[in-house]
Amino acid sequence: MTASVQGVRDEDLAVPLAAAIDGDAEAFAVLWRSLHPLVLRYLRVVCGDAAEDVASETWLQVSRDLARFDGTATAFRIWLFRIARHRGIDENRKAWRRHEEPHEAVDQLRVVATRDAATEALELDDTDRALRMIASLPRDQAEAVMLRVVAGLDVAGTARVLGKRSGAVRIAAMRGLRKLAAHPEVQSHYPDGPAAERRAG
Repeated sequence: MTASVQGVRDEDLAVPLAAAIDGDAEAFAVLWRSLHPLVLRYLRVVCGDAAEDVASETWLQVSRDLARFDGTATAFRIWLFRIARHRGIDENRKAWRRHEEPHEAVDQLRVVATRDAATEALELDDTDRALRMIASLPRDQAEAVMLRVVAGLDVAGTARVLGKRSGAVRIAAMRGLRKLAAHPEVQSHYPDGPAAERRAG
């Protein structure tokens, strides 16, 4: 697997993963330090202000179940984000039952020139603002973008986390990236980007 945006490569996690499965607490800490920031960013899009608590619950479940895990570092990354997603969904259900408003996507798709706008958004000097931009996408698009760009999963891995077909993941990610490319904040940060070229053409 190629490196994620943050440079966390699965091949770098293979040795600590094997040690962590055998009960090495230091190795587990390596996994946590490497992947926790990605999990937290993903959950901030999925469940907003509850992300910290949900991330803690995610890692608690991972620590309980890791001894039974049998797979590669890539499979571990997929497993980790599936747990995070299920915990995030559970939190949103609890919020709904408490009559709190769960995360809902509000924007609609605008078709513009394609570009890796998620990476550009995350490179803006305000990460919170970038995550809010991604969180404003329709839910399926936001999750696809976060898992592909931030978590570093390929299409097949993202499909496994989301429980969807690969084709649906590709479409959701493409639509999300197009919408981000058209976002005013991305356009103001990259005034000579594809949308400007499209207008000029």
